[in-house]
Amino acid sequence: MLLNHEKYQSSFDEAMACVVECEHCAEACMGQAEMVKCARMCLDTGDSCRTLATFMVRGSYFIAPLANACAEICEACATECEKHDMEHCQKCAQACRTAANTYRRIANTAVATK
Repeated sequence: MLLNHEKYQSSFDEAMACVVECEHCAEACMGQAEMVKCARMCLDTGDSCRTLATFMVRGSYFIAPLANACAEICEACATECEKHDMEHCQKCAQACRTAANTYRRIANTAVATK
């Protein structure tokens, strides 16, 4: 029998990679008045990805709706980060796009197997 954390391991890894890039981007953007929106979006995105990762580990019944919400949040963060030329913003945007795609797959799979 596959345990919940094993079932979602690669998705969990992508969620945590997104958390790391978001936290790094937020930290790099803090203190710059023109980067406040970027920093705040990164912090919110990191928190949502961290929460989804926790839900995946415990096999929550709410994985699908949260995955859909996280995909939307990640897309918004990626769009914001792509506006900036800094390397940390570009890395964050890429991690968010990757996570968003994974979250959509999770949501579709979780719904299909209920």
